[in-house]
Amino acid sequence: MNDAAPAPNTPRRARVRAPELIGKGGWLNTGGKDYTLTDLRGRIVILDFWTFCCVNCLHVLDELRELEERHRDTVVIIGVHSPKFVHEAEHQAVVDAVERYEVEHPVLDDPELATWKQYAVRAWPTLVVIDPEGYVVAQHAGEGHAHAIETLVAELEAEHEAKGTLRRGDGPYVPPEPVATDLRFPGKALRLPGGTFLVSDTTRHQLVELAADGETVLRRIGSGERGLGPDSFSEPQGLALLPDGKVAVADTVNHAIRTFDPETGEVATVAGTGKQWWQGSATSGPAREVDLSSPWDVAWWQDRLWIAMAGVHQLWTYDPATETVEAVAGTTNEGLVDGPAAEAWFAQPSGLAAGGDRLWVADSETSAVRWLDTDLVVHTAVGTGLFDFGHRDGDAARALLQHPLGVTALPDGSVAVSDTYNHALRRYDPATGQVTTLATDLREPSGAVLVGGDGSGDPDIIVVESARHRLTRLRLPEEAVRVESVAHRTQRAATEVGPGKLSLDVIFQAPAGQKLDLRYGPSTRLLVSSTPPELLASGDGADTDLSRELVLADGVTEGVLHVSAMAASCDDDPAVEYPACHVHQQDWGVPVRVVEGGTGRLALVLAGMDEASAE
Repeated sequence: MNDAAPAPNTPRRARVRAPELIGKGGWLNTGGKDYTLTDLRGRIVILDFWTFCCVNCLHVLDELRELEERHRDTVVIIGVHSPKFVHEAEHQAVVDAVERYEVEHPVLDDPELATWKQYAVRAWPTLVVIDPEGYVVAQHAGEGHAHAIETLVAELEAEHEAKGTLRRGDGPYVPPEPVATDLRFPGKALRLPGGTFLVSDTTRHQLVELAADGETVLRRIGSGERGLGPDSFSEPQGLALLPDGKVAVADTVNHAIRTFDPETGEVATVAGTGKQWWQGSATSGPAREVDLSSPWDVAWWQDRLWIAMAGVHQLWTYDPATETVEAVAGTTNEGLVDGPAAEAWFAQPSGLAAGGDRLWVADSETSAVRWLDTDLVVHTAVGTGLFDFGHRDGDAARALLQHPLGVTALPDGSVAVSDTYNHALRRYDPATGQVTTLATDLREPSGAVLVGGDGSGDPDIIVVESARHRLTRLRLPEEAVRVESVAHRTQRAATEVGPGKLSLDVIFQAPAGQKLDLRYGPSTRLLVSSTPPELLASGDGADTDLSRELVLADGVTEGVLHVSAMAASCDDDPAVEYPACHVHQQDWGVPVRVVEGGTGRLALVLAGMDEASAE
């Protein structure tokens, strides 16, 4: 262990020797070479623990792009892919995700969560900073930490340049060979009135119009470069036909709703500023002045455009008549809670479909199908929570899905479900309460479009096979496909906690050069709940203190603690009247098992280091 003194004027940091990087799936984006931390000595290493189902992880990928480019000769970012769902443990699925989301740094595929456990990670996403001598110097959970890491990187560059321990040079990233296909990881599709199909070609940042055969390319819309201009998109997803004949587009990474006019080819922005929504931002107002967060799908229902706002676990609406947006359903807390729209919880809603008096919702992270009625009450049709998933047909109360991304209303009142990580098309019938499987051997289906069924012939369904880069036409079967039932729980191990009192500590240290923003009262917030609710005898609810004593109820042996934390810090410069401020936030779902001898303290790092674990 090197205990050399830090460079002058550099604050001493808690340092923990970084564990080795282990992943049974091996390395991606390195040209076939495996790496150890010793190979990276002399560089600042940022480990990004992510999983490709997680929209917050995708936000962090975007946050890191600028830092990655600016410090390319001193910083090596390594994505440690740590799966939540069974499908995410498949190596080819990780390969696909790295291309799909344009990850331009090495990725370690860790299907058994070996490195996750070594670093005691508890949340997706988590960032860990390792200094050039191989010590962990910071950990950050959640989003909004890019500014703090940028400051830390500058300090580490200066410190280790002075010590002679910084090694500049090219990084280990080797881009994969591009593959030629007409579509590349398409997201959603829409049938236009003329019988052609409009597809969001997500990874290529374009819309593509296909002929009625679903294969022949008629035209491409967008330059193919990321952007918010009149000829650009950034990972577009959902599409919906508006009453005026234009198409609404969920321009996901631009955090915007766009319109495309099939007649003129014109693209316009109708909602969003191009900036991501953060806690404390406006939740209603003039559409072009309100920030959005990763809109994933759109649907026209009840005279408004409904938006699946995946990034904040809500449903919003856009009213073209008043040109306003409004948050309608969801609290921004992640989970599965039914009831009045304003009190319900969602978990990354990613698919919408208007079906008469119901708005169907694919709630992907809870592997659920939900619906909103005309009284604005949220119901769950299929799904039980964040950590239960699988492929099980039968009664909806026991049926299981795996991270569905799409729903399609069928003429008989039922709904087809693009059961993405099960590679299947499923069906839920409200009349019988039964879930069946319509088709299997699809590759990451992310949406579907009904064709026919209006008296013009038997209905077909066009499925967006995202990971096969194509649309696939299926005849809706009269009978369900027989599939062997399987149930899963997340591979993430439960934390063993002792019975009775449990001290919860959310660790937050304001980044260097910043302080907590106390100008308008407390700048921190902590919300705690549990599944089942009976797990907590006391300690649930909201408060401003980041430490709290929980009491676990007698007789409940396992469950999930839901912890949501937020802290705001501002630049600490008395000479600046209006300092720049930054919001740090994260939601944790922590599976716990109550056992004698289990820990009496649960520490969750929002930003900084847990001094109790530092050497």
